Amino acid sequence: MVPLLSFSAAAAVIALLILIRVNRSERQWSAELARQVEDARIELVRNTELEGQLAQALDAMDMGVILSRSDGTVVFRNDAADDLVTARHGKALVEAAAQELLVEALDGRPGEREVDLFGPPATSFLIRSFPLSTSADAPSTVIGALALVDDSTERHRVDAVRRDFVANISHELRTPIGAMGLLAETILDEEDRDTIGRLSARMVDEAHRVSRTIDDLLELSRIEFGDETQIEAVAVGEVIRETVARLRAAAEQHEVLIETSAAPELLIRGDRRQLVSAVFNLVDNAVKYSPPGHSVRIDASATDGRISIAVVDEGVGIPERDLDRIFERFYRVDRARSRVTGGTGLGLAIVRHVASNHGGDVTVSSHEGQGSTFTLALPLAVHPARPTPVVSASLRPLEGSH
Repeated sequence: MVPLLSFSAAAAVIALLILIRVNRSERQWSAELARQVEDARIELVRNTELEGQLAQALDAMDMGVILSRSDGTVVFRNDAADDLVTARHGKALVEAAAQELLVEALDGRPGEREVDLFGPPATSFLIRSFPLSTSADAPSTVIGALALVDDSTERHRVDAVRRDFVANISHELRTPIGAMGLLAETILDEEDRDTIGRLSARMVDEAHRVSRTIDDLLELSRIEFGDETQIEAVAVGEVIRETVARLRAAAEQHEVLIETSAAPELLIRGDRRQLVSAVFNLVDNAVKYSPPGHSVRIDASATDGRISIAVVDEGVGIPERDLDRIFERFYRVDRARSRVTGGTGLGLAIVRHVASNHGGDVTVSSHEGQGSTFTLALPLAVHPARPTPVVSASLRPLEGSH
C-alpha cells in the first residue's frame, strides 16, 4: 500500500511539470506571435512603398487614370486626371464623360467614348472604362471601376497628315505620269517628225517633273526624320555662297539679279546640308517668281543670339489668305504658274522642317504685286566678338536683260 503522502507529492510534481510545459508553450506562442506581427509590419511597409512607387509611376503618365470603389467613390486620380477636375469649359466635358463611363463600368459594362473639343486649339480625348472584379473566375463580382483618359489630338493630326499626304502625292504623281502616257500614245500614231520632237520634249519635261517631286520627297523625309544628320559649326556666308553658286544658271536664265550680304564670322550649329537646302529653296522660289530684270536680295544679320537670313524678292507677292498655308506640303498659291516654273510645292515645307530641327522658325511678309520677304531665324553658335565687315556679292543677269 502506497502512503497518502507519496500520492500528494507525485501530484505536486505532475502539476509542476504541467505548469512548466504550459509556460514554455506560452513563450513559444508569444515568440511566434511577435514574429508574425513583425512580418506583417514589414509587409505593410513594403506594400506602402510599392503603393507610393505605383502612384508616382501613374503620375508620370500623360494618360489620365481614375479608380473608383463599387459605391462610386473615387479613391485615386493621377496628376493628368486631377487636371480634369479643376478644368473649365471644354475639358469639363471630358471629366463628365469619364464619370458617366465609370458608372456604366460599375454595372459591369466596359465603355469607350471620344470627346472632340473645338478649342482653340482643337483637341480630342479618348475615354475608356473597365469594370474591376475580385478575380477572373468571378467577373460578375464588381468591386470597382477604372477609367483611362487619353489625349488623342496628336494621333488624329498624324492620321490626317498621312491621309492628306497620300492623297496629295497620288495626285502629284498621277498628273505627269498620265500626261506621259497620253504623249506616248500620241507619238505612236504620229508620223510628222516636228510633232514627234515637240511631244518628246514635253515627255522629257514631265519626266523631270516627276523626278523633282521624288527628289524633294526624299529630301523632306531625310530632313524630317533626321537621317544622316551631322551637327557642326557652319558659316552663314558659306551657306549663302553655295546657294548662289547652285542657282547661278537659273538666275541667268530668268534674268534675275541676286545680291548677297553676310558677316563672315556668323556661325550656326547644325547640319550643313539641311541649312543649304533651306536657303536654296527660299532663293529658288524668289528667283522663279521674280520678273526679268528685277533682283533677289539675301541679307544675314545677328541680333540677341539669333541670326536672321532674309530672302527679299520683287515678285508677284502672296495673297494674304494664303500666308497661313504656304508651308504645307504640296500647297501652291498659283498651281498654273507652278506648272510653268516646275515647282513641286514641297520647298517651303522643307524650309519649315529645317528651321524646326535647328530650334528656329521661318516667317513671311508679303503683299500682292510688291514682293515677299522670307526670314529664316536660327540660334547663333558663336557670338561675334566685334563688329565684322559685310561681304557683298552680286550675280548679274545676262547682257541684254532689263
